[in-house]
Amino acid sequence: MHRSLSRSPFRSLTGSFRRSKSGHKGWKSGGERMESSRSSVSAEGVSHLGFGMNSVTEFMQKQIVNALCLGKRDKASDLLLNLSQSNDSLRADDFVYILDYCARYPDPLFVMETWRTMEGKNIATNRKCNMFFVQALTRGGYLEEAFSWLTALHGRHLTGPISLYNAFLNGCARTQSTVHADYCLNLMEDRLLGKSEVTYCELLKLAVWQQSLTAVHEIRKEFVKHYSPSIISLRKFIWAFTRLGDLVSACQSLQRMVDMVLHGSVYVKKSAGGKFGSSDLDIPIPSKVDWGQLGELPLSDAPVDTSSCKNQWFFVQNGSNSSYLEDNKGCRSFSMHVDNHESNLYFQIRGLVNPVLHWQRGNAETLPTMKILRWSFSDIIHTCAQSKNSKLAEQLFLQMRTLGLEPSSHTYDALIRAVVSERGAFEGIQLVKTMENLNLKPYDATLATLSISCSKALELDLAEALLDQIVGTPYIHTFNSLLAACDVMDQPENAVRVLAKMKQLNQKPDIWTYELLFSLFGNVNAPYESGNMCSQEEAAKRINAIERDMVNNGIQHSPLSMINLVKALGAEGNVREMVEYFRKAGIYFAHSDSYLWTAFCNIVLHALVECDESHMAIELFKNMKLHGSPPDAATYNIMIDCCSNIRCFKSAGALVSMMLRDGFLPENCTYTALVKILLANDDFDGALHLLDQVMSERIQEDVLLFNTILLEAYIKGHIDIIEFVVEKMHGKKIQPDPSTCWYVFSAYVDRGFFSTAMEALQVLSLRMISEEERTLREKREDYEDSFILAEDSEAEERIIKTFMDSSEHIAAALLNLRCCALAGISISWLPSISLWARRLSSTYGA
Repeated sequence: MHRSLSRSPFRSLTGSFRRSKSGHKGWKSGGERMESSRSSVSAEGVSHLGFGMNSVTEFMQKQIVNALCLGKRDKASDLLLNLSQSNDSLRADDFVYILDYCARYPDPLFVMETWRTMEGKNIATNRKCNMFFVQALTRGGYLEEAFSWLTALHGRHLTGPISLYNAFLNGCARTQSTVHADYCLNLMEDRLLGKSEVTYCELLKLAVWQQSLTAVHEIRKEFVKHYSPSIISLRKFIWAFTRLGDLVSACQSLQRMVDMVLHGSVYVKKSAGGKFGSSDLDIPIPSKVDWGQLGELPLSDAPVDTSSCKNQWFFVQNGSNSSYLEDNKGCRSFSMHVDNHESNLYFQIRGLVNPVLHWQRGNAETLPTMKILRWSFSDIIHTCAQSKNSKLAEQLFLQMRTLGLEPSSHTYDALIRAVVSERGAFEGIQLVKTMENLNLKPYDATLATLSISCSKALELDLAEALLDQIVGTPYIHTFNSLLAACDVMDQPENAVRVLAKMKQLNQKPDIWTYELLFSLFGNVNAPYESGNMCSQEEAAKRINAIERDMVNNGIQHSPLSMINLVKALGAEGNVREMVEYFRKAGIYFAHSDSYLWTAFCNIVLHALVECDESHMAIELFKNMKLHGSPPDAATYNIMIDCCSNIRCFKSAGALVSMMLRDGFLPENCTYTALVKILLANDDFDGALHLLDQVMSERIQEDVLLFNTILLEAYIKGHIDIIEFVVEKMHGKKIQPDPSTCWYVFSAYVDRGFFSTAMEALQVLSLRMISEEERTLREKREDYEDSFILAEDSEAEERIIKTFMDSSEHIAAALLNLRCCALAGISISWLPSISLWARRLSSTYGA
């Protein structure tokens, strides 16, 4: 029975490794089979010449491997049998080529078949064979069998090297099996094997997979009790801390790493397989650095010894406070205080006066060290991007350059992500230009990040240009972000080009794509235009085409795609199809919350009311109440608006009572709908009384409520009511809009009061710009010279180009004032001195 790791040195670490055991089926435990071959296992090494095999067996092994590569397993088994019968003096080295293949790819079934063949020939295995056995089994997911193999190695001289156990732990990390890692640690403790640096590195992988920052800190605490960290182990710890978002601990480890490198105490070797490793012997030597104590100190208060400094200077980089301190021995310290949102990160590096010269004095042996150091910097900068800490990312990037480390495309990718996350795409694009000047090619992922950022900023042309620069096939999220921007900007023609690009690259859409397509192409007419028979037919064709494409790609509707589809049909006035989709849409909302279903019903209700299908809207509302779908404030406001279609104020009042009982207070749109009902019944007194009630209850009024009364008063020719409402707007500092100007101007013109109409138009236009006369005086010079009194013929076009995108009201006001000026009326920038404005104030003012 395996002992619990609560008795091992990694109590707090492995306590978090406890998980439900997930064994692999298909094999019985290999313990019994291995027991018979224990006496044949030897600890002899492998020949220095290749794997120590002769030419005949080497040829036969290659034939077996070739058969396995071609998937001809029966042939491989026959060839293995021939190999075992070809020579009575076979050794382990005569099978090692096969075992190596099985470990690399892996092939656990054939490695077991090979082991049974060796067992039948009573061939003693060696350390190399044992390693391949463990690697093939663990990489193939057969952890139970691999553990049985390890368990079978018993006795003082037959426990096997610790690398075997590390290989098993590597398999546990690959398959994310903390249970088997627990078993292995117990076995290692029983056999007094201890733990090497590699052991700790494999345990780090499991801790990161578990997202356990506590476990990583426990591993580090245990590690430094036995080892002085090497640059490789520090690299592993930085990797773990950055994956779990611990920037403070990652910077501590990076500080230690740089300090080691700059003092020339690090040498890294590169294996034949291309992996980096420390050249130091793996002998436990406790660290002299108490990392635990360092972690408890406020990092921003870490001391800097300046007693022996002969020079000191400061510089500011993007708001950071950094300093260089140089002592009498020529050593220089670099200190930098970093604001990391709630906590302060302190990063201090001590090294040579000129680190760049230090690298240049080195030889090829320093290149692996530089790569590892650059990787660690890049890892931390990537974490800065995830935590949106562009300031720390920029400072680390600056420190890399100070140390003579040339950033790679990977480093720039991290920095660009960090900068873009906080300050937008423009600065990221500038960094890409810097890369190009350095002959560094940005990753496709970097360009995708910038494209997505431009899409969020609604810079469609720039986002599309960046998308076109991507060499490979971008992630679907990049296309979807651009389609979403096209939807916001109501530019379906741009979306057509994006879809063409997706088709060219064979990029399959996802559900978000289809949600956007229904919104972009579901309706034909421009906003505020009513649908007709032709547009309704065209919209139906588009929707059917999108749905067929969904079926071809095996994608089901989502609640949002159904909402966008029904919204498009409602906008076109296609009531029959909209109701059909509504009736079969319940299945798509079965697992969503009730609020989403209510929002869906509100869309249908609003479309029915807009299409004057009041009775259908009433039936739907009754069904909502009957089936327990909770109406919200929007539902009640839509139904009150429905009452204006049937001119029933009594029903509207009943809805207001229900609204109050359900805990929803009337809003401005509620009173607007009630006013419409009263006006439809020619009850101007009731509408004005309701307006007074809105103002007395301090509800935030908007211009729509006033315009509703102005429109009806204009139609019925009630100039007195128009003047009363206009003065109420001025008293509440509710700025007019173009509709306000049109209703008032037209009312006076229809009655033949042309000069009053022009004066009123001028005053209301000035109030559209600002209700404050001080602001108007400040704007006068710019607006008069450039727009209102300009004598060139392009003045109107210049007004539209300048203001229509940012402020339509100012554009309309300037066009109105220019018309007044062209009619020969002098523009007074003090509306309060206008005779019309003074008359309204004295007649209707408070």
